[in-house]
Amino acid sequence: MEPKCRPALLYNAMHSLFPHRRLADSALLLWLSVFFLIAASALSTSARAEITLKNSHLSAAVAGAASPVVQTPRVRAELVAQVPDGITAGQTFWLGLKIEHQPDWHTYWKNAGDSGLPTELQWQLPAGLTAGAIDWPTPHALRVGPLVNYGYEGMVLLPVPVTVADDFKAPASGMVEVQLNASWLVCRVECIPESGSFQLPIAVQGSTASHGDAFVKAQLAQPRLLKQAGQAQVQPEAQSPGTGNVLRDDRISLRVPGLPASLQGQTLEFYPENGDTFKHAAEAGKDWTQRWDGAVWVAENLPLSDMRGDTPQQLAVVLALSPEKRAAAQDQGQPVAWRSELAVAGQWTPATLATVSPALAAALEANKSAAQPATTAGSSAGNSASLWAALLGGLIGGLILNLMPCVFPVLAIKVLGFAGHGQNRRAQRLGGMTYALGVVLSFMVLGALLLGLRAAGQQLGWGFQLQSPVVVALLAGLFTLLGLNLAGLFEFGRMLPSSWASAQARNPVLDSFLSGVLAVAIASPCTAPFMGASLGFAIDMPPAQALMVFAALGVGMALPYVLASFVPAVLGWLPRPGPWMETFRRAMAFPMFATVIWLVWVLGHQSGMDAAAALLALLLALAALIWALNLSGKSRVALGIAALLLSAVIAYQAVPLITTQAASVQAQAGERWQPWSADKLQALQAAGQPVFVDFTAAWCVTCQVNKRTTLNNAEVLAAFDARKVQLLRADWTRQDPAITQALQALGRSGVPVYALYAPGKSPLVMTELLSKSEVLDALKSL
Repeated sequence: MEPKCRPALLYNAMHSLFPHRRLADSALLLWLSVFFLIAASALSTSARAEITLKNSHLSAAVAGAASPVVQTPRVRAELVAQVPDGITAGQTFWLGLKIEHQPDWHTYWKNAGDSGLPTELQWQLPAGLTAGAIDWPTPHALRVGPLVNYGYEGMVLLPVPVTVADDFKAPASGMVEVQLNASWLVCRVECIPESGSFQLPIAVQGSTASHGDAFVKAQLAQPRLLKQAGQAQVQPEAQSPGTGNVLRDDRISLRVPGLPASLQGQTLEFYPENGDTFKHAAEAGKDWTQRWDGAVWVAENLPLSDMRGDTPQQLAVVLALSPEKRAAAQDQGQPVAWRSELAVAGQWTPATLATVSPALAAALEANKSAAQPATTAGSSAGNSASLWAALLGGLIGGLILNLMPCVFPVLAIKVLGFAGHGQNRRAQRLGGMTYALGVVLSFMVLGALLLGLRAAGQQLGWGFQLQSPVVVALLAGLFTLLGLNLAGLFEFGRMLPSSWASAQARNPVLDSFLSGVLAVAIASPCTAPFMGASLGFAIDMPPAQALMVFAALGVGMALPYVLASFVPAVLGWLPRPGPWMETFRRAMAFPMFATVIWLVWVLGHQSGMDAAAALLALLLALAALIWALNLSGKSRVALGIAALLLSAVIAYQAVPLITTQAASVQAQAGERWQPWSADKLQALQAAGQPVFVDFTAAWCVTCQVNKRTTLNNAEVLAAFDARKVQLLRADWTRQDPAITQALQALGRSGVPVYALYAPGKSPLVMTELLSKSEVLDALKSL
């Protein structure tokens, strides 16, 4: 077939499906838009895959966001700069990561102590700028049980010097873009790795100094290097008098000269820069002693770590004022700590790590081999049962999915397709089978994409594509075009060259296949009963078995249409083709426009009201462009160009607003419904309070229906209050790895999910189509 005939093939295929020209126009526009939607979704998800989130519990760090601030439930991190005189060749200016900790949380110094990890910064700077190492402020000792760590609480600024090359040339824009990828470990009792991407524009010739006080305090908190070198003396091995026992060389004494005279007689804090040299939990005055030998600070009998390696030539240590005296010293502009490099005299014996004896290792290996067959057999039986349960749940869930509100716009057009075939039984059956093929393959492709992104480190679940504002905006544009076409504003055939539109090729098979693809694209935000549990199983299954579950979902969704195409009695219920189809076609424009309203509302939750208003303006310009292109005469060209320019200008302004993620909607939860977090749930459970969690998303239609019919019911709310149940709402409108992991823990991978956490019991997961009676019965168990 010649390439130029292919558009005509599809266009005329619509006429074979629909007896009226405008119905064919609508169908053609619908199916062609599917490809555009899939491509946009793929681009959006591939961009997500480039983001690496180090923490499976990370709940709010937005990696890759073009912002100087990253906010998590535990810290607020901000990229700041101190460039009071602009950026000039040969000078040095300062950048820094400012971390504000929530109460009781802390991050770590370059030597974290007995546990923890230091904060790491990776810079992407323009040519001519070179970042140095972190000038670490003096830490505090943080005792956690038998361990001692070194780190920061409250607010800390980690400053970094940036050297400007002599041949540095300012960009034409006059702005320098600084990018930073940072990772940090934040701990209370539990520890949570977090990370974030930051971006900060700096004016080359301007003054950037809004955080000057923080940089001054950070500079005062940095240890001052002492000019005089100190000494570290390893205590040699000796025999204990009377017993003859050998005393190991596990102690060391330090002498630090050159400290300010004002410090003499004071007790100082001791911080070693070497991580595996000293026993950090050793207490001064109990395990070791400190004193003054004139102007020299002396530490005696410092215990060495059981994990120490070979003896180094030098040891670096920091001596600091007590925490109570530091604030007063900083207020007076005085240093608070001093750093000394000590030459090591003597040699200690490196620690010997315990190993398993050869006999014990052989016994363990034999036990493992003996247990392997039974374990494998039991695991295979369990996996087989889980697979069959997941397949059955997927099949039933796919059937019920046809009744979900998401699918309604597509159902009516598919019914029109059956009616348009009339008595052509062969076309009916072929169309039903190819529609089923499109549905099943689309489910499997979407499932494979989900599994692939999760394997790449993304914390995603079912409906992940609608967590992208870009995909939501493109869907709104697609449904606007469909609505305008169904309403009769334009005919797609008039936009094609006459040679294409007049071609006589026919291929309804492709049309049926593409209708199945679109049905899955529209239905994917919904989670039907039985479907949630099946998807939860599928996520943790091997890829081949997981794809079988996704295929079962497709079979269940397509099954009613396959039966309708093969059973004449079902088709007998449909009305005959006639003028009613034109009226029905125009009426179907209103569900399309209703879908647009919903998508704009979703975007407002994701990127803010400014983004929603920008999208509405863009859709208005799109409608004007379509109207102008369907005019006749000279006015068509002039108005078309004007509308095209208007669309381009609005798009230029709207795209940055749409792609910018605003604060999560869950932060706006009312007094009764509080925003969910793993920490809040854990604290409430520890206090013995029952908790009900609504895992929801703005793009989930079933969630909104349940919210209005059940969760906002006065009787249900009164029952919650009577039993003192704390209500939490986990908003999954945007990607949130913490919520994704919480869903996985409940055996689910999509929303809606409703869980009741009762003291001393396992969480009770309710059905997706939530009813008032189900909630009230669950509350009675409390």
